[in-house]
Amino acid sequence: MKKELYIFIGIFLFLAIGMHFKEWLSHPVEHVEMLPSAGAYGIGWMHPLVFTVALYLVVGLLRFIIKGLKSVFKKSSND
Repeated sequence: MKKELYIFIGIFLFLAIGMHFKEWLSHPVEHVEMLPSAGAYGIGWMHPLVFTVALYLVVGLLRFIIKGLKSVFKKSSND
């Protein structure tokens, strides 16, 4: 559970800094204070969490697929 929380926070920070790099460098406090009036794609103030959850699910799906493929190849090499 702790690992998943670190992955979620890492994705959140990656997206937040990656999408709003100039704002985080020039005026980070004002940027956070403007969050309640944000209108990103009609999602509003919850857009950071919505985008983070979406990417977390994509990353989780990829991790699941890779883990499954590893186990399939591991079984085939043991045969």
